[in-house]
Amino acid sequence: MHHKNILLISNGSRYLERMRELKHALDVSILPTTSDTFSQAVSSGHDFDLVILDMQGLGKETLASVDSYVSDNGFIPTLVIQEESALSSLHLPAQGRNDFILSSAGEAEFEVRCALLLWPGEESAPSDIVTVDNMTINLATYQVYIDEQPVDLTLMEYSLLSFLATHPSRAYSRETLLHRVWGFEYCGGTRTVDVHIRRVRSKVGPQIASHIVTVRGVGYLFKL
Repeated sequence: MHHKNILLISNGSRYLERMRELKHALDVSILPTTSDTFSQAVSSGHDFDLVILDMQGLGKETLASVDSYVSDNGFIPTLVIQEESALSSLHLPAQGRNDFILSSAGEAEFEVRCALLLWPGEESAPSDIVTVDNMTINLATYQVYIDEQPVDLTLMEYSLLSFLATHPSRAYSRETLLHRVWGFEYCGGTRTVDVHIRRVRSKVGPQIASHIVTVRGVGYLFKL
């Protein structure tokens, strides 16, 4: 499975938390936008692999703009979020590989539908358990254990550690880590990465900390 970029178009905030959950469940980055900022998002220079449309409050003009963007860029797969009461007016792009989901659907169904559109026919998702020396990471529950004892990590510390551990033997710049771990919406500086690396190293202990290698002039690498 390869990293993918998702464009969320929603005039509300109800799916922002769901997007954060999705980002940690799948290897994706998510750029949230609204009807007002859609044109800026699609001209940002990012290539998107999936468009998620939250239909609540979206007007016909926005839908027409999305249809044009999707078709002009090789019919990007689209997932439409629709209220059950509005199914009779369901709008799906006429061409391409698309799907819809009810707004009341659970997290697991949402994740699966996104994964099927992002990685059609590819291998199954990796195991939820990652083991390195005396460390175990449970990707399903966001938990880390050292010698079978839980490690108290913040969400971003966990996200950084799990990203590096699941993408070993490759150096990532601080800018790339900000993009891949914190996401498009993060506006802070690269020093944030250094601070979180230092905290992770101190919490996981010397054995696992030795796997997190500083690559001078580049960034960080998880060495197996």
